[in-house]
Amino acid sequence: MGGGLRITGGILKGRRIEVPKGDFEIRPAMDRMRESLFSILGPLAGRSFLDLFSGSGIIALEAASRGASPVACVERDRAKLGLLIQNVSIAPERIDCHCVPVERFVLRCERTYSVVFCDPPFPYAHKADLVRSIAEKGLVEPGGVLLIHYPSEERLPPSQGSLVMTDERTYGRSIVRFFTRAQDQGPGITYQEPVSI
Repeated sequence: MGGGLRITGGILKGRRIEVPKGDFEIRPAMDRMRESLFSILGPLAGRSFLDLFSGSGIIALEAASRGASPVACVERDRAKLGLLIQNVSIAPERIDCHCVPVERFVLRCERTYSVVFCDPPFPYAHKADLVRSIAEKGLVEPGGVLLIHYPSEERLPPSQGSLVMTDERTYGRSIVRFFTRAQDQGPGITYQEPVSI
């Protein structure tokens, strides 16, 4: 399908990766959306990045391409694991891939991340619970940010524990909401006014 997905920025800009069968048609990862989100996030050098529901690994690769390190992926579908590992092998530094349900990973994870990107399947019914679990576990470091991608017809609460909504962007029929960790205010992210694309 058009040669797969294209990395939109950083040292891997222009490289293409393969997409798990069916993913492109069901949940297209738009180039403009990724470019917009990573522009909002700004420089990632020296910042850690966690990609939940990784699929093809395109978000993790966008982060690694822009200097994020360490970078980790979580994808429960073993049928996608081989392609995910193949795709992230082009990263400048190793990207760790975890084949485990996201909910279990969150509960067992013993570290924090500067940026957590969460892109559950649109039919996934537990998005608010997952945000709450990430907040309770302290998966986002002080001054860090959680991004969650979800359908525009759904509603998420504006805060969960230490995570407070600080931005929201609309891309077609989907939304990406930004939560920052409210306690121990650090440099965090500088946000622009919400816009629709």
